[in-house]
Amino acid sequence: MSGEGYGMRDEEGWAEPPDGSFIGEPGIRSFEDLRVWQEGIGLCESVYSLTRSFPEDERFGLTSQLRRAAVSVPSNIAEGWGRGSRAEYARFLKVARGSLYEVRTQLIVAERVHLCPADTTAPVLRQADQVRRMLHGLIRSLGSQG
Repeated sequence: MSGEGYGMRDEEGWAEPPDGSFIGEPGIRSFEDLRVWQEGIGLCESVYSLTRSFPEDERFGLTSQLRRAAVSVPSNIAEGWGRGSRAEYARFLKVARGSLYEVRTQLIVAERVHLCPADTTAPVLRQADQVRRMLHGLIRSLGSQG
């Protein structure tokens, strides 16, 4: 059985691009193999850890917004992968990059309104910047202006 725009599905039913050529990296058989996706998951873990210390009255405010924006990053990388075309993939990578800018902004807001000190947000900001650089490189490798 083949997926739309893809080669054969694996035993769990996940479609995979034939020979990894979809993203130009041999050996990449799933979005889970992408280092940028893995780093995006790490960013989510850091954001969740950081926001655990936010006050309860922020649960539906900045805590929720920050977590959703962080989760959006690897989610959009995965969703773009599943679309089956370079153009769609690049578009979703750009959405993921936009979510990183949301994360950055929200972390700065959290600092400025004294929800957390700069020394706790700085490592998360560095992680977000690392993911941004990786996304930018992947977008460029797909031939999409970034």
